[in-house]
Amino acid sequence: MRTVQFIRNQAIRYWMDNQGTGQNDLQKLCAQLAKEFPFAAELNSMARQASAERAWSAISRFYENCKKGIPGKKGFPSFKKNNRSVEYKTSGWKLDSNRKAITFTDKKGIGRLKLKGTRDLHFYPIEQIKRVRLVKRADGYYVQFCIRVERTEFVEPSGRAIGLDVGLKEFYTDSNGETVGNPRHLRKSESRLKQSQRTVSRRKKGGQNRAKAKVVLGKRHLKISRQRKDLAVKLARCVIQSNDLVAYEDLRIRNMVRNHSLAKSISDASWYQFRVWLEYLGKVFGKSTIAVPPHRTSQECSRCGVIVQKTLSTRTHVCRCGCVMDRDYNAARNILSRGLSTVGHTGTLALDASNASGESTSTLAGAILSEQVGSLSEESPSL
Repeated sequence: MRTVQFIRNQAIRYWMDNQGTGQNDLQKLCAQLAKEFPFAAELNSMARQASAERAWSAISRFYENCKKGIPGKKGFPSFKKNNRSVEYKTSGWKLDSNRKAITFTDKKGIGRLKLKGTRDLHFYPIEQIKRVRLVKRADGYYVQFCIRVERTEFVEPSGRAIGLDVGLKEFYTDSNGETVGNPRHLRKSESRLKQSQRTVSRRKKGGQNRAKAKVVLGKRHLKISRQRKDLAVKLARCVIQSNDLVAYEDLRIRNMVRNHSLAKSISDASWYQFRVWLEYLGKVFGKSTIAVPPHRTSQECSRCGVIVQKTLSTRTHVCRCGCVMDRDYNAARNILSRGLSTVGHTGTLALDASNASGESTSTLAGAILSEQVGSLSEESPSL
């Protein structure tokens, strides 16, 4: 992992010092580093290439942000200080015949490692495993297998559409008035995190006790991260399986966390992770997920369309037309209405096979979703 960090940082430095450097130049640099440094030559050649690819990924992301004219920082490539993973491609590793152990065959001396887990690797041929990643986390080392496979699951169409409004009071409120509470994992564990952080600060730098305290702190942060992911996956799967169309707000989380009074709560809610899993599972199950513009979804009356100005502290929507309801419920109804009337920016939306130009097919209000989604799923089996 330290060798991977060295190669990546050398690639970034080479790009900084040589104008017009391309991806092929970084691949050639890997061979030069292997000749100059024996410890770099001990690493598998494909693992060295993967390290250069990581550097180029950061560089290309920076170029893309500059072309798009994204305001603020553009993500200039930085040097890694604590790399925690190494990625092999199709060589440098070998699985045992029983799929219960893996052996790394390069000269780094990792050797044979036992695999503890519930995944049955016999289900996938070796040819489908395209990359193997060794990851160091606070509670141990993990092996990740990147497998090329088409994942599709089928559920009976429900004929329902739903709009979701995420928030800090409730994790989300749907257009049916149902709510899911915000667990606030970070807030609940904050006292223990502060205690662990104070313990780390009191320990002498470079000492073994400080290293042990950092492991304890890392495990507690890792637990919170896993709690957030577990919630996001379970809720997203439930929503996708129960509805044929899911509309949600196209929020810019990066801009929202600039509000320092709400940044911690917004990060703790993990809205973006929930959205990522919604879009992924929507593709797996062949359901439509639509991200709509969030502008005035809370201010607009879902009954008459009049704008009713409200502050963040105003939790009840009261309109002159007589509509009185919870603020988030009103927003969820508006989100669903926008999702049904326009496709907006689609995360995963079924496409009409007859539309050769690739334009997204919108779902009109009042349409029978079970018939429409069912026909689109037959026309687009790849979704």
